Amino acid sequence: MPKYVYDFTEGNKDLKDLLGGKGANLAEMTNIGLPVPPGFTITAEACRHYLGHGGMPEGLEEEIGEHLAALEERMGKRLGQADDPLLVSVRSGAKFSMPGMMETVLNVGLNDDSVLGLAKQSGNDRFAWDSYRRLIQMFGKTVLDIDGELFEHAMDDLKGEREDTDLDAADLQRLVETFKGIVRERTGRDFPADPREQMDLAVKAVFDSWNAPRAILYRRQERIPADLGTAVNVVAMVFGNMGPDSGTGVAFTRDPGSGRQGVYGDYLRNAQGEDVVAGIRNTVPLQELETINPEAYRRLLDIMATLERHYRDLCDIEFTIERGRLWMLQTRVGKRTAAAAFCIATQLVDEGLIDMDEAVTRVTGDQLAQLMFPRFAATAGNHRLTTGMNASPGAAAGRAVFSSERAVELAGRGEAVILVRRETNPDDLAGMIAAHGVLTSRGGKTSHAAVVARGMGKTCVCGAEELEVDPHARRFTAPGGVVVDEGDVISIDGGTGAVYLGEVPVTASPVAEYFEGEPAGDELVRAVDRIMTHADSVRRLAVRANADTPEDAARARRYGAQGIGLCRTEHMFLGERRRLVEDLILATTPEERQAALDALEPLQTGDFTGIFEAMRGLPVTIRLIDPPLHEFLPDLTDLAVKVALADDRAANRAANRAAGRAGGGADDRDRRLLDAVKRLHEQNPMLGLRGVRLGLTVPGLFAMQVRAIAAAARRVEGACAEIMIPLVGAVQELEIVKEEAERILAEAGVEAAIGTMIEVPRAALTAGQIAEAAEFFSFGTNDLTQMTWGFSRDDVESAFFGTYLDLGVFGVSPFESVDREGVGRLMRIAVEEGRRTRPDLKLGICGEHGGDPDSVHFCHELGLDYVSCSPFRIPVARLEAGRAALTCAQSDTR
Repeated sequence: MPKYVYDFTEGNKDLKDLLGGKGANLAEMTNIGLPVPPGFTITAEACRHYLGHGGMPEGLEEEIGEHLAALEERMGKRLGQADDPLLVSVRSGAKFSMPGMMETVLNVGLNDDSVLGLAKQSGNDRFAWDSYRRLIQMFGKTVLDIDGELFEHAMDDLKGEREDTDLDAADLQRLVETFKGIVRERTGRDFPADPREQMDLAVKAVFDSWNAPRAILYRRQERIPADLGTAVNVVAMVFGNMGPDSGTGVAFTRDPGSGRQGVYGDYLRNAQGEDVVAGIRNTVPLQELETINPEAYRRLLDIMATLERHYRDLCDIEFTIERGRLWMLQTRVGKRTAAAAFCIATQLVDEGLIDMDEAVTRVTGDQLAQLMFPRFAATAGNHRLTTGMNASPGAAAGRAVFSSERAVELAGRGEAVILVRRETNPDDLAGMIAAHGVLTSRGGKTSHAAVVARGMGKTCVCGAEELEVDPHARRFTAPGGVVVDEGDVISIDGGTGAVYLGEVPVTASPVAEYFEGEPAGDELVRAVDRIMTHADSVRRLAVRANADTPEDAARARRYGAQGIGLCRTEHMFLGERRRLVEDLILATTPEERQAALDALEPLQTGDFTGIFEAMRGLPVTIRLIDPPLHEFLPDLTDLAVKVALADDRAANRAANRAAGRAGGGADDRDRRLLDAVKRLHEQNPMLGLRGVRLGLTVPGLFAMQVRAIAAAARRVEGACAEIMIPLVGAVQELEIVKEEAERILAEAGVEAAIGTMIEVPRAALTAGQIAEAAEFFSFGTNDLTQMTWGFSRDDVESAFFGTYLDLGVFGVSPFESVDREGVGRLMRIAVEEGRRTRPDLKLGICGEHGGDPDSVHFCHELGLDYVSCSPFRIPVARLEAGRAALTCAQSDTR
């Protein structure tokens, strides 16, 4: 039979999976001789059984009874004993810290008899009745699910204008009776007087709180697995509310905000821990404890130093002083800001507590990303219009504009703008680049706006559903009828999702300036520099950029990119060049088609030349055109309406000639475009005529691009081109394209590796065959995820992703982190079979997952050669590649 209960003397800090963080650390402090009240921990395994089976595991009740009896013997009194009661707290404690998300019940064991014994033993009637009312209040809210405001209102009615501490024993005794009446009225039963029943019900309530809505939401936000469960700690009570020589507090061994060393924390006299958390009375700075109780203060400082040396990290400590005696109630490695994480890691290196390898593992890519975004200096006093989804961190202020063209126009004049749309699409790219930030009323964290903005390091708030955006009128209406017209200044906070009217001052990030080439200045930037330098020295994965312009390529190189892993050529056909693509589509003869290709080729050559120059000496992987051609044509509905109106005018030409000239009806080109749009229209374009299929069915298209690549490579000394064929599902497709490409390259005297994207499940499953023709694979995990799950990325998030997350179908969107069990398995098959055919096969990833920390670790485990991500995410990928090398088990398939 499994062991479900552990005394504090039996555990240690390495048993967090079993005992939870709190239980493991209470055991650790007990074992190193610190003053910890005795107690025991009920394991997370028992919680999982309870939640899974709807009841306690067999033998748990008896095991709890045995440990309770041992605790009673050690304390010399029984739980709830009438003349001298043992009281306990029942506290949650999961493996990962979830502050305030689950439940705690204090003073378990009090009833109408034992409260009198507590008053006699303590010599303090007020303390005893205060402890009893706290139990009923916490038990009623936590265990019996009574609205906590009922107890608060009753207490406020009794207090009037007085403070909590002004209530005397008689007041609190009356309050106990009032509280018991609330319990009786709301539950139909009396408050349970049996101490063991109180404890058992409290344990079940803590177990149940694992699935409380706020706990579920917190786990989802922090990516904590939903199946861990929580341990429960039963601890002998020590009391901070026994008088002025008692109190409770929280301490940090360093400043969790900045990392500076010193004494940080708060203390509250004559109080219990929940008083500090609830904020019902003002605390004093921890330093004042030196005046209040010098001996306890000195002892606390000694313990803080002991714990920091023992844990070799910032520690967060909860303590109680009972009649002058110090007790430790909890310690854990403390949460900290991103800035503090980097500073503390390097401080600990300098103090000899950790080495640089461990310093790299003490920080995360997400923390680094937080440090790179600009932020608002302050928001107090600013009018908040609404709150949307925090899609891409940072802060931005500027004039609201409602079209991409207007954003480019005003930005060209040097004005800061915020692009406001219902949702964005690829045509908005120029405006998104020009804007300081993006605000949409629709979409979520994997919408087009969110993904592109994150990739560019652009602040973005999505899904601000309370905004009524009218792009034609160039305005939006916020709650309360507030109208924001084009040109009005707004501010958006991508960290919180807040949208403000007017300009909120923005400060630049010194860390981002460092990556742009500024020298390392303050302590934070120096810490980032040291950690990044070491991460680069230990990582195996190279880091490349997804970049489509010379400007993006240059920025990526400043940020440490070791090449380009994805250059998307379709982005080069937008804007004014769209008409040339229309000419290609409308061509009816080989001569017309070749003329259109000849017009595009020098433009493509110029594009590639600029990118090769920015990446001189480094590899540049260029993906030949991927999306279906209809994406470059006008909207079907808009074009059909335009042609229909022109037909109406033509029918009444004599009477409406002037109106026809003024309105500019459809010409022959419009009619031909409409025919082309209808001809190319697809029910599911993602699975239609795109990628390699397009290259095989539109003669000369891929050949034009290869010639442009070859011409650009000849112009730039040190150019290193790699040509990537998209959407290959069969080796025959690749062989046909490769044969033509090699002929063109040979004629130009240019060498270039030719490979493919693995983005179709069949490609992954037949990777051994495809590797016969491909010199490299690059995993296009965006499309591979869509095709593996059968999801349309643009549709599913708003339709049901929220429900799937709530139901636990997946803990995090598969478009944010690689789905290791499904997509990841396909990748593993492709890696193994591809390298079995071609041992020197180069492997990379170029989907958005390339900048996701967890996905970078997975790529390291698979033995990939590089990850590729947006320029802004390159420092994140560099850091995570270093962390992966230090923390992941090596699984190199080469």
